[in-house]
Amino acid sequence: MSPTPSPVASTPALETVGLTRTVGGVMIVADISVTVPTGEVLAVVGPSGAGKTSFLRLLNRLDEPTSGHVLLEGKDTREIPPRALRRKVGMVTQTPYLFPGTVAANLRYGPEQHGAALSDETLHFLLEEVGLAHLAESDVAHLSVGEAQRVSLARALANTPSVLLLDEPTSALDEASKQSVEELILKIVRGNALTCVMVSHDLAQAGRMAQRVLLLRKGRPEKIGPATEVIHVESNLP
Repeated sequence: MSPTPSPVASTPALETVGLTRTVGGVMIVADISVTVPTGEVLAVVGPSGAGKTSFLRLLNRLDEPTSGHVLLEGKDTREIPPRALRRKVGMVTQTPYLFPGTVAANLRYGPEQHGAALSDETLHFLLEEVGLAHLAESDVAHLSVGEAQRVSLARALANTPSVLLLDEPTSALDEASKQSVEELILKIVRGNALTCVMVSHDLAQAGRMAQRVLLLRKGRPEKIGPATEVIHVESNLP
């Protein structure tokens, strides 16, 4: 009888190995090693100044590490041209920064940068996904904050990323809009099998949205594990 072959582990969507960044002699991200499987939502939490956003910016080379490295589907991100990397690793920031002009022009901008055209059909589909199909030709200057954040999300999706980075994506929203955007993000992430790393100061939100939580303190990884477990630890710290 032939031996049963051992299962082969799939390549993680995203992995950091000893990721460290020092600025002016101050270590703001310190030796973070974490593996994020395909399709997982990982929340990054911690107090103000813990290095959460700094860690996120290293994942698509908006900042460069002092040491360590990031692997995207097994490939060192330093071997991927920055523009190509940021198509694969999309980012939605805390405050939506949209280009002047229409909603449609904002969505078309990313694909145009690599010589592709976003079809009207895809444009409509993306805006329908975020509940804004009726605003395609609206000027972004006339959008509410919640609408602008939805456009920011659709714009990131227009590049067909495999990984989505979210930096406090609902912190500027009122409670009703916050819940709506949370539900929208989860629907899109699950529907497209996206891998997601999300920074949040809101522990309850991290518990609602993430499978695992990475707790940072002073730039260092203090704990990583199931959301309920890590949130319980953080909630009970003095």
